[in-house]
Amino acid sequence: MENEIMQQVLLFITMISPFVFGVIEVVKKAFRIPKNYIPLLSVGIGLFAGIAAFPFTDMSLMLRIWAGVGAGLSGTGLFEMVKKRGGFSKQNSHEKE
Repeated sequence: MENEIMQQVLLFITMISPFVFGVIEVVKKAFRIPKNYIPLLSVGIGLFAGIAAFPFTDMSLMLRIWAGVGAGLSGTGLFEMVKKRGGFSKQNSHEKE
């Protein structure tokens, strides 16, 4: 039973990760956001996507939250969570990183 639940969560992460990745890319191109906040924003969008997907799955709220956080972490790449980054996501042409 636990193995089946884990498979559902991983499948759900796989399904919403491209959505989270796409939204993050659009936000990075459209807005000037400090680069060190992008992973946090990705986790937040993944969390929202997991919670908002209740009509499409019969998973409990807690499992959808875990799947959303997992999708958010995969949306930016887990390594970026600990990487020190400076600058902004959208640079003006005369600014340097």
